[in-house]
Amino acid sequence: MTNNGKYTSTKIACYAGYFVQAIINNLASLFYVIFQDEFGLHYSQISWLILINFVSQIFIDFTSVKIIAKVGYRVSIVFAHIFAAAGLILLGILPRAFGNHYIGLIIPIIIYAIGSGLIEVLVSPIIEGLPLSNKSGEMAFLHSFYCWGQASVVLITTFAIKFIGTENWIYMPMLWAIIPIINMFAFMRVPIVPPVPEGESEMRIPELFKEPTFIICAILMLCAGASEIAMAQWASTFAEKSLGVSKFTGDLLGPCLFAVLMGSGRVLYGSFGDRLNLRRVLSFCAGLCIVSYLTTSLVPIPIVSLIGCGLCGLSASTMWPGIFSLAAKVFPKGGTAMFAMLAMFGDFGCAFGPWITGILSDAAQANPSITMDPLKFGLIFCIAFPILMIILLNFTKSMKKVK
Repeated sequence: MTNNGKYTSTKIACYAGYFVQAIINNLASLFYVIFQDEFGLHYSQISWLILINFVSQIFIDFTSVKIIAKVGYRVSIVFAHIFAAAGLILLGILPRAFGNHYIGLIIPIIIYAIGSGLIEVLVSPIIEGLPLSNKSGEMAFLHSFYCWGQASVVLITTFAIKFIGTENWIYMPMLWAIIPIINMFAFMRVPIVPPVPEGESEMRIPELFKEPTFIICAILMLCAGASEIAMAQWASTFAEKSLGVSKFTGDLLGPCLFAVLMGSGRVLYGSFGDRLNLRRVLSFCAGLCIVSYLTTSLVPIPIVSLIGCGLCGLSASTMWPGIFSLAAKVFPKGGTAMFAMLAMFGDFGCAFGPWITGILSDAAQANPSITMDPLKFGLIFCIAFPILMIILLNFTKSMKKVK
């Protein structure tokens, strides 16, 4: 009980860290139609922006392990928030300041992606290191704050844009930068415990990849990232362009419903997850994800398609934190390297899922023989990721702890 009270401030700072990551990964997606109208971007150009964001995070996931080992968790997490705030501020300045608007979008995206990548690598092991019971439940509850961040970003930004006008979108990234600035100061003070006790060595990256079990977990993370982010990134544009609803209504019933249901699923699993079989929960969620993508893409009724978007959020709720917990149980000394590599593969999925959706959507738009709506055509192919998850989860039945 004392320990829980002692580390409350650490948990709150970690929750806020995932809130910051949600701002970074979801704010720009609300402006895709604005970018198309103001800067003349195509679907494929937008998909490249998504890819650049997550590829930058992948690079940080891979290269940060040795840096974190040298400078420590506290310095690393503080700098993560500095990059996050700087990127958001520049997102509101550079696109209109540069003659090449596209470059003006790419630069801040890379800067805040560095912050997001570091947050992803650091926050989960910080929570894993705390002396808490029900670690898988705590991990799910932690990741729920990404969802509440996503929902807050959608709600507040959508209402703000409605009142200040789409031409004033540049002020929203600057306002959202206040949160990482505040949380930066919080992480300067809170107590931090390394995920692997002092005196014990963490597993190294080559050791992890020698384990077939870890490779399965890594591919599962890729599928989880693609399943979640393909819908999250395109939901706003899909609602407005493909379903013909207003931006205000589409954002509330698309990405906002997605985030609320994903957060609710994570809170429920955080509360009752210790009583459930994690592998079965993940298999059920993957099956529900297939249904949600098919519903969104194939049902011709707009409101049902939007409900499909929301169900995708519920289906993705336990994927990312659940696979983290699965790997942490099997590799108790995985430490920073394990979380970094899992985050890297998750970001591979986050990059590839939305990117392939945009590329296929542009291809459908350019091909007169394809009568299906371009974005629906792109999204329907995303069922490949949850299908692969179900197949791989069958190989996790005999997972044993690696000493």
